[in-house]
Amino acid sequence: MSQRIYTRLGKLVLPYWPFLLISTISSLIYVVFNSLSIWLTASLINNILSDFDQLLLNHKALSNEILNLNDQLKYWTNELILRDTPRETLKILCLTIFFVFVVKNIFLYVKNICLTFVQLNLINSVRNNLYNHLHKLSMSFFDKANTGELTSIVLSDVANMRVAFGTSFHKAFVEPINILVFVSLLFIINMKLALFALIIVPFTAGVIFWMGRSIRRKAKRTAEQIAGIMGILTEILNSIRVVKAFGTERFEKNRFLKEQNYYYSLVFRQSKLRLTASPITETIGTFIGVLLLWIGGLDVLVAGTMGSEDFIRFILILFSVLGPVRVLGNVSIDLQKGAASAERVFRIMDTHPDIADKSDAITIDSFLNQIEFKNVGFKYEEGDTVLRDVSFTIPKGKVVAFVGPSGAGKSTIADLIPRFYEVNSGAIRIDGHNIRDIKLRSLREKMGIVTQETILFDETIEFNITYGIEDYSQDDLESAAKAANAYEFILEQSNGFQTIIGEKGVRLSGGQRQRLAIARAILRNSPILILDEATSSLDTESERKVQIALENLMRDRTTLVIAHRLSTIQRADTIIVLDKGQLVETGNHESLINRGGLYAQLYKLIISE
Repeated sequence: MSQRIYTRLGKLVLPYWPFLLISTISSLIYVVFNSLSIWLTASLINNILSDFDQLLLNHKALSNEILNLNDQLKYWTNELILRDTPRETLKILCLTIFFVFVVKNIFLYVKNICLTFVQLNLINSVRNNLYNHLHKLSMSFFDKANTGELTSIVLSDVANMRVAFGTSFHKAFVEPINILVFVSLLFIINMKLALFALIIVPFTAGVIFWMGRSIRRKAKRTAEQIAGIMGILTEILNSIRVVKAFGTERFEKNRFLKEQNYYYSLVFRQSKLRLTASPITETIGTFIGVLLLWIGGLDVLVAGTMGSEDFIRFILILFSVLGPVRVLGNVSIDLQKGAASAERVFRIMDTHPDIADKSDAITIDSFLNQIEFKNVGFKYEEGDTVLRDVSFTIPKGKVVAFVGPSGAGKSTIADLIPRFYEVNSGAIRIDGHNIRDIKLRSLREKMGIVTQETILFDETIEFNITYGIEDYSQDDLESAAKAANAYEFILEQSNGFQTIIGEKGVRLSGGQRQRLAIARAILRNSPILILDEATSSLDTESERKVQIALENLMRDRTTLVIAHRLSTIQRADTIIVLDKGQLVETGNHESLINRGGLYAQLYKLIISE
């Protein structure tokens, strides 16, 4: 699993290879100049502490000898910086060091700016792709998904991947080269001391490996926990009226506090591991460094087998190795954390929609004849069968009402026609075309849907009425509002059509929200209309105004009505009665009353209420 995740992350980075190449080249140049800066710093210290005349003599002596690599590098260095006087030599050395540091930091900036460009573009791309993919997923996915978890994945987990995308992958490539250059210089200076220095590698690698695995497990649990917290927060903010009405504030505060404390515990344990990694690796490195100071110091002061310049240079480079080693340790930890988040992101990206267009799906330009249900059977993934062998036909221009007890399958029929769910057996046809063979966008463009739960956005009234409609005029907008019996109350708002209505339209009454939804359906002007309990939650006055709007909306349209209110049902051309997922009666109001079956019983119950 880990290898596959890293491979996928690598493929995401690959399109940005020009920037990664520039960053890599800049990194390598930075490594060279960084090493050179340490080498020159050692020369500066040695030249200050040494007798200048002796330095000149030693340099001239080296010119006539066969040199090893270490002495050859020292000879080239002195050839570059030594002048006739100590003052001139110090001046050249200082200017050279300044130049090296400037160049080093220029390439450090180039490296980092290229990486930042890649990181931000990757995060932007992944988040956009993830969001777009969510729109492709079927309703069955959202029935099972937790809103807080999805929000956490889109925001937090994608952000966690940023480090793994750019910095970590790049440092995992560059820092080993940095370490390799430093270690090579250590071997060039003194092989015996360099072999002692290598003891740091297995110790540090073991610590990093153990901590990385532990942090990945904790990072995954942390991501899941923050998703749970976001789920609770979203749920409570959406249900705050119920919380206050039932006086459960203390219960909800305790529930949130419990989850938050567990999240704190996970984050703190993860932080302890992360913060422990650097001190441990540095302590190991310092121990090795002190040991080498002792051994090297004896070689310089007692045995005389090592020169003071070599010793100074060796110690400076040795402690410079600790920086890349520490960074590499953090890279491993960041990679594990990023991999844990990537698992959750890729889990969503790998989810395929249950409902998608066929490769040869057709586009329908208009609705001409009828909607036909032929032996339709359906059940949700978890639950009993909802529809069994249901067949009926809805001719164009007719109003058909669906009636039945709760759970009879009425709303399911409303969801199957626009293919929010896929039938398990049988077929639904529009003008003879199986809806499975029609492109989803083309199919849903032919439908206007008004449900009991009005879905509005925290935007202007105009935005909500014209949602999904690109080409409209002010006259079209006002005409739709008038037809929906909403124009008067819109003008009474503080900013008319530009009034912000709040989340889910909270600043409007139930009847006003419903009339905005009807205005949206009118402006959409779809030939097929689905009304799912559109007036069941309204008071009598609101229902009267909405009913007038519905009658305007239904005019010259093929309409499917799911309603408990008789005012809507009685005027239907056909009434289809469902019970336990089966069609039990069909006819108009009078014929069904005279038949004395289930519809007549339901009618009597409604009359007696």
